[in-house]
Parts: sequence; structure tokens; C-alpha cells
Amino acid sequence: MDMRQREHIEAVVAAITREDALGSPRTHDGIIESSWRRCVHQYGLDPSRMQEARILPQTRLREHQQRIDDFARIARHGLETLYEQVAGMGYVVLLTDALGVTVDYIGDANTDSALRRAGLYLGAQWSEAGAGTCAVGTALTTGQALTVHQIDHFDATHIPLTCTAAPLYDSRGALSAILDISALTSPQARDSQNLALQLVRIYAGHIENANFLRTHRQDWILKLNASPEFVDVNPEYLIALDASGRIVGHNRRAHAMLAAEIGRPIAPGAVSADAAASLIGTRFDTLFDARIEELGRFVYSRPSELRAVPLAKSGALLYLSVMPPAPCFTPSSATTKQRDIEIPAPLAALSGGDAALTRQLERAAKLVDSPINLLVNGETGSGKEFFAKALHRASARRAGPFVAVNCAAIPETLIESELFGHLPNSFSGAGARAKRGLIQEADGGTLFLDEIGDMPRELQSRLLRVLAEGEVLAIGASRPVSVDVRVISATHHSLDALMQDGRFREDLYYRLNGARFTLPPLRERTDLDWLIARFLGDDRVTLSPAARERLHRHDWPGNLRELSNALRYARAVCVNGLIDVDDLPEGFGVAETLPPPRVIEEFDPHRLPPEGMLLMQYLRAASWNLSAVARQIGVSRMTLYRRMARYGIKSPNQRDANGH
Repeated sequence: MDMRQREHIEAVVAAITREDALGSPRTHDGIIESSWRRCVHQYGLDPSRMQEARILPQTRLREHQQRIDDFARIARHGLETLYEQVAGMGYVVLLTDALGVTVDYIGDANTDSALRRAGLYLGAQWSEAGAGTCAVGTALTTGQALTVHQIDHFDATHIPLTCTAAPLYDSRGALSAILDISALTSPQARDSQNLALQLVRIYAGHIENANFLRTHRQDWILKLNASPEFVDVNPEYLIALDASGRIVGHNRRAHAMLAAEIGRPIAPGAVSADAAASLIGTRFDTLFDARIEELGRFVYSRPSELRAVPLAKSGALLYLSVMPPAPCFTPSSATTKQRDIEIPAPLAALSGGDAALTRQLERAAKLVDSPINLLVNGETGSGKEFFAKALHRASARRAGPFVAVNCAAIPETLIESELFGHLPNSFSGAGARAKRGLIQEADGGTLFLDEIGDMPRELQSRLLRVLAEGEVLAIGASRPVSVDVRVISATHHSLDALMQDGRFREDLYYRLNGARFTLPPLRERTDLDWLIARFLGDDRVTLSPAARERLHRHDWPGNLRELSNALRYARAVCVNGLIDVDDLPEGFGVAETLPPPRVIEEFDPHRLPPEGMLLMQYLRAASWNLSAVARQIGVSRMTLYRRMARYGIKSPNQRDANGH
């Protein structure tokens, strides 16, 4: 025992035995002296009895490591990154479990033996009850980040060391581990460790947040910050919600902020999950002045300054970024298959089982609350607006308006004022009253731009500004107005061709085309009978077999719109509720014939497009069994005939005696 160790033991004894009533000046931080008292009065430690570091045997260490294995894997990157910051200054980085046992360690291999003797090593036990006042043990006891520097240690064996530690909490407020950086030697001044303390706090937060995001990847995750500039890149508060909008997890800062908001501040040093229990299960809308259905408004794509949400009690503004639950995949016993997708009712109501349309609806189900804009392609009358309305009703925006704009129907001279609005007398014929544009009318909901390919090019740049900036400038106004709209566009044109002709802006196209959906034409759908039943609406009207056959043979150039009109007409003129062939509109009463096919004797890849080549492969693989191929590709036999005629394919079983 050297002189410095003797002086330290005397200082510890003096601090413990000193009467607080005498008002003697403290020579150490209050947290340190409180820990010294616990060491003597609670743990029965003797400051004059110096003891070497306690290192667990490998078998017991492995038990501790296995208990915290998942968390340690997540924390490892944080340890490595922190070590890169401090390695040149002689520090080692330790991760301990909630019992103070070191389960991971990064240090200089050249000093391994010295680090092991000092206890800065795997398996070292650093609980306050066993090692006395130390950074790990005292952080575990107090729940606070702190530095225990040289003579702050209780045991005189440890006074050459400087150790800085921060507790790591799980998403329910329970203390799970300790992050520590320590050095065998350091400057004598305690404030030389101020940077170490800041670094440990920062990286502890990074590790906690990484663990939070992994734990709650199947929940709604809310990222919040008091600054809009940092809400997406460095959120201050993290909250996880279940599907009903109740809190199932939070990081420490969110816990402290929300507890203070509802009048239940956390006591300093609270380290158990008991303090957090009051928030778990709390509804989102009791803490924030917003509804759970509105979470779709706070996704990443909107400008961060437009994602402000007030706290319900204080009214303080925070900025919010929302992450929806990650998709979940379940492996089957034989092969890994994508799990069945639950299609929301408004979307499911669009299909009677047609395979091609159902695939589009499954894709749409994944994107109902996505911030990205959608582009819908399809022939005239194929149901593009029905599809957009169903997406709106299935989304979190369903409480907001659905505003449909037919860009081809509004006169070119009026489309600007109709879309963007205008101030009084801002142009000839504007009138004395201001007018809100249709884009602003859609605020908080969905804007459906039908026939977007017909929008004048000079207005396309203005629409681009709305999509890029989230704001609209009325005619005659000098200041834009913020709007929150989800845009769904539709067209029967090829926008790619319009771009090549210079009639459609390429930058606008890529803004609109976040995801593209193509609706099948009615002649290719396999659920015609289901659609007929839906359009007829009740059991009082039926179709004769001959009328049903004629409907199936019709080519439907007008698609769903034509079907609706045909059935309305037939229902109006039929007798006794029975629609026969003669009740169908003019042109439906004559059986249609397919155009004569262009015969392709042999498979020729140079004469067929890719779709035709694929169809030919299906046909040959099925030995030209047309019924089997129709079932395999999910179309009716009549649709298969049309596709074969389109590509000039004729079954060898149907050739005449001359081979034609």
C-alpha cells in the first residue's frame, strides 16, 4: 500500500463519518459520497481492505453473454464506433449486463495483461456491492451517466483508473446494460473526462435507439424533435404505437418529456420499468393534439416543417416523422412464400376474383398510407377513378376530401384558376371574390388528377411546385399556402410517348410516378359475371343464357362504363325482369367474330413481341390445350382467343386440310 492509497482510505473514512450537521465542506461530488456510504452501510465493504479485480470464469461469463446476446449484437457497432473515437487516448470500451458483468470489450491487445489485472476486461464484475464505487456499479445503482475518476473510487486498488459510464435502457424503461469507457491512466484533473462523458451519453443514445427500432419494427414508430431540420436525421424522441394507437415503447427522452407533460415527472435516479409503466398503454391522442387516423400526414416525404404536431396539454409544438410497420414474411415448411396480403375492404370490392386485377389490389394494399404519389394507367372506362376512390377510403386520409379533377374536361383558359384558385379581380373575368382552387380544396385528403396527360404543359411546372414544395400559389397572390395532399393521377395515354414528343415534363412524370398501376380492360377480366351481378344490383332482374353469352362475346371497347350503360338500358326495356338478347343495346345482338388470324407456322422470335413469345411457350408446353392455358394464366378462353389472334397465333389442331 503506497502513500496515495493510505491518503485515499483516510479521505473515504472521513467523508463517511463526517456529520452533515456540522456543515463541513464536501471534497467530492454528492453522488460519489452517497455511494461511499452505501458501500459501508449497505454492502459492508471496508475501505482499508483492498481487493483485486474479480473476473468470472469462462463458463459463467458465457451464461451472462447468452442472456444479453441479442442486445449485445445490436450494441456492437456502437462500441466499435465509440472505440474509434477514443482509442488513441488509451481508453477501452466495455459493455456490461444489468448485473455489472462485462460481456463485451474492445481494447488494445498490447495492454491486455494490464487491463485484465485492472478489471477492464471480459468477465470483470463491476457491481457497486462487489467492487465499491465505480462507474459501472454506480451508474447501475443511480440510473445516471457519470464519471468515477481516480480517487472517486471507493476501493484504493482502483484509484489509478478513470471510468465513465452511461446506462442503457430498453423501450419499456428497464435498465438493460451499461456502456463504459475506461483508461488505466489519465490526467489528475477530473474535468479532463468531460469529453468522455459526452461521448458515452451520445453513443448510449445511439445504441438505445438502434435497439428500439429493431424491437418495434412491427409497430408504428414515431420520431419527434423540437427542430424540423433534425426530426428525420436525428430524432430526439422515439415512441412506438400498436395498431390501436396505444404506446408500447419509448426511448428515455420521450419518456421524460411525456411524463412531465402529463404531470408525472420521473424522479432522478429512477432505474426500473416501474417509472415507465404509467405511459405504456396510453393512447396517442391523449398525449398529442392529433388523431391516430392522421398519422399518414406525417410521413417522410412531406417537408418537415409541415409535420408539426402539438402536445395535447401544453400545446408545445414538436415535429413528427412516422414509420409504418415493416412488412412481415413467414416461411413455409417447404419454400419461403410471401404471406397473404389482407386487402382493405374498399379495394377488395373492386374485384370478383380476376387474377390480374387482384395482383394490382395487393400492391395497392401495401401503399394505402404510403406518402408516394400514384399513377394509374388503363383504357377509358376501365375504373381508374373507382380505383383512386377506393385507395382514398382505405387510407388514413379517408376523413379528408377526395377531389377529382378531369384535366381534359376543364377548358384550357380556366384550368389554371380552377386548380390553383385566384384572388379578387386578379385577371379578366375573375370576379370580386377570391376562389379557392381544387388543389387547396383537397387539403388533408386526396387529389385525383384524371387524364393528366391532357394538362397543358405551361401548367405542369406549377403542379410540379405543389408536389415538390407542398404549397400552392393562387393567381394574383404573392405568398403560397401550404397544402397536404396525396396525388393520384390517371391517364389512358402513354406518358412515355408524350415525354418523347415534348408534351409532358419528364420531372413531373417522375414526381407523379411513385408507383404505377395498370388496370386490365374489361375484355381481359375473368369476373364479368360478378360485375354483371353488381351492376344489376338485385335478384329481381336476371339474364337469359343467350344474353349472357352475347355479353361474354362482346369486346367492350368502353369497358366498365359501357357495361354499366348496357345493363341500365337492358334493365329499363326488359319484360318481367328477364333480359334477353333483344333487350341489349344495338350492336350486342349480333355475334361477333374474331379477325382472321395471321398464321405463324414455326416459332419465330423475330416476329413476335415478348408477350407473344411467352404466350407461345405456354401453348406449346400445354400441347395446345387452350382451356388449360386459359386457367394457367388466369383469363377466360375468349380472352385467350383474342390474344392469339392479336399475335397471329393459330393452334395446329385448328388448321384445315391445306395446312392453313
